[in-house]
Amino acid sequence: MVYDRRPPDDFTVVDRWADGFGWQAHPDEPAARTSHAIRDAKGGVWLVDPLDAPGLDDRIADLGPVAGVAVLSNWHTRDAGVLAERHGVPVSIPSWMDRVPNLVDAPIERFDPTSGPAGFRVERVGPLPGWREAAAYRERDGTLYTPDLLTTARLVGEERVGLTLAARPFPPRALLADLDPERILVGHGHGVFADADAALADCLAAARRRLPRATVAHGPDYVAGVLGAVRE
Repeated sequence: MVYDRRPPDDFTVVDRWADGFGWQAHPDEPAARTSHAIRDAKGGVWLVDPLDAPGLDDRIADLGPVAGVAVLSNWHTRDAGVLAERHGVPVSIPSWMDRVPNLVDAPIERFDPTSGPAGFRVERVGPLPGWREAAAYRERDGTLYTPDLLTTARLVGEERVGLTLAARPFPPRALLADLDPERILVGHGHGVFADADAALADCLAAARRRLPRATVAHGPDYVAGVLGAVRE
């Protein structure tokens, strides 16, 4: 199975930096779903596309108090409602997102692109019908996060970060090419912390050339993942 839907026994921290961490509640699942806790300029912590797990609140408390929960993909509702209710905060979503309010039992708060969670600016991503995702970039520390657009779970060749299969034919250079990230965080896989700008440039430059190899290597898993997300 692509997604492990069983209640987790624990979680594994896969990304670490001064203002946040990323974790996986099911580190052995093929989908490699990753959630993030990111501290804002006031010291509050935002939980982004989160999956719940035993002991998670203690790890978050080491970073700071929870300021909000954010969902940045139509398909990443995950445990956002549970965590928002537990911490007494709303679920924040981009103004254009339409699926999430039907799936969470918590108050919804919408934000515009210039006032995203934790000081991020967000841009709409939608290369396919029904795909509503927000790419988030925080210029002050060079943190880039994409829920699905970029991934480290399904790579080919010497890639350190790659575009999801559906985005490879038309790489979103207008969206990403001018960014200078210090770190790249993804909704599926481990983050990229070394020479992230070079990894992103290589990803965009070689996306089409690597498309045939990526289709052969990851096409079936990609289709299974999409179907699994739709059935969530």
